[in-house]
Amino acid sequence: FFFKQKTAYEISTRDWSSDVCSSNLRQPRHPAPLRVRGLPAGVTAATAPPTRIIGIDPGLARVGYGLIDTGGARPSLLDCGILRTDPGRSDGERLVEIAADLRQLIRRWRPQLAAVETFFFHRSSTTISVVQARGVLVMTLARFGIPVVELAPMRIKLALAGSGHADKGEVLVAVMRELQLSD
Repeated sequence: FFFKQKTAYEISTRDWSSDVCSSNLRQPRHPAPLRVRGLPAGVTAATAPPTRIIGIDPGLARVGYGLIDTGGARPSLLDCGILRTDPGRSDGERLVEIAADLRQLIRRWRPQLAAVETFFFHRSSTTISVVQARGVLVMTLARFGIPVVELAPMRIKLALAGSGHADKGEVLVAVMRELQLSD
């Protein structure tokens, strides 16, 4: 959902302002090339083949995910959803639950690349738990040998909606247009 059709490892630089009807979105700037950990030697963002990608938004209570396939003329959505943990359980049990749910997704869809949102540190009562959940997610991906691209939330919003400060609604509109989804 935030990648070009032709290469799986570059963030889209598509001009969203021409696609969004009553939009005041700014045109996206060209982001710096992504650094991808775990790619085979000699494979770069420009030479990577079409691939299946899982995007992950970490959290302890909820982990958002989306799976796309970049093998067709346009990226296509395979699956998306939220992995929810039981708030009545201990943090450790919730982390185990997250790892188990992610393993199920990986076994079902066999992603070849993961894009995981980085965490912006601020004073919050959930900071530690979100970072712990993110660590479990990255560890689980590593155990399956899946390369991880780490992306800042502002960079994702910029690539999708043309503004690093886009709200959830603007990002949703951009994702739906990129994947040609309807309500």
